[in-house]
Amino acid sequence: MSMLNVDNIQKSFGKNEVLKNISFSLEKGEVLAIIGSSGSGKTTLLRCLNFLERPQKGKITVNGEVLFDGDAYSKQKESEIRKKRLHFGMVFQSFNLFPQYKVIENIVLAPQLQAKEQLKSTGEYMGVKTYKEAQQKIMENALVLLEKVGLSEKKDAYPCSLSGGQQQRVAIARALALNPDILCFDEPTSALDPELTGEILKVIRSLAEEQMTMVIVTHEMAFAKQVSDRVIFMDGGVIIENGTPEEVFEQSQNERTRQFLQRYNNS
Repeated sequence: MSMLNVDNIQKSFGKNEVLKNISFSLEKGEVLAIIGSSGSGKTTLLRCLNFLERPQKGKITVNGEVLFDGDAYSKQKESEIRKKRLHFGMVFQSFNLFPQYKVIENIVLAPQLQAKEQLKSTGEYMGVKTYKEAQQKIMENALVLLEKVGLSEKKDAYPCSLSGGQQQRVAIARALALNPDILCFDEPTSALDPELTGEILKVIRSLAEEQMTMVIVTHEMAFAKQVSDRVIFMDGGVIIENGTPEEVFEQSQNERTRQFLQRYNNS
């Protein structure tokens, strides 16, 4: 069974149909790169996966659990949406760190809120039964994640003192702190200077080596080709091509895909 199944997702803003019957699957440990021109629906698709947008139709399933079914949708409480959102971690192109909090505080904030809610509802969080014990576990995990992204020495710094690349690495650690099933990236290097892009790609590459299941929207074609197991090319809200990096980049069967890649290669 696939870890992620997306079936016939449709999303419109008014009369503008942004996603048209989007379907794909992703196995545990796979990396999916989504490429395409601006406005093709890539970011909207990620936002639908993370419940930041709600599709009008379709179905989203993770590990056999149906998280969204457009045919059976009813008004859900915010707490229910937050619980479903935990299956996905989201790294935004603009970092979205809280400027008033230190690096370590940015990473532990969401797990601490989750711990309070879970302790209240079930009496247990990460194997412990008190908030004090939960806080200790959360802090230990945050320090491990900071080491993973190479920023242990910045734990007490504020975001304003960090470079763009460092801020994005903090954002990655923050997304990982909730232990998501699937980590999503929306153009993780687009807000960075070219010199800083490499450090983010290095972190993502290391996560891929650890078999982290990821969905990456990117304009970095060379990186997409190197790190992904599968590539989706989107155009006009439709999946035009879906295959291995070799199939999409080197053996494309679709003229629109070839045009896009040629324009990239010539840029």
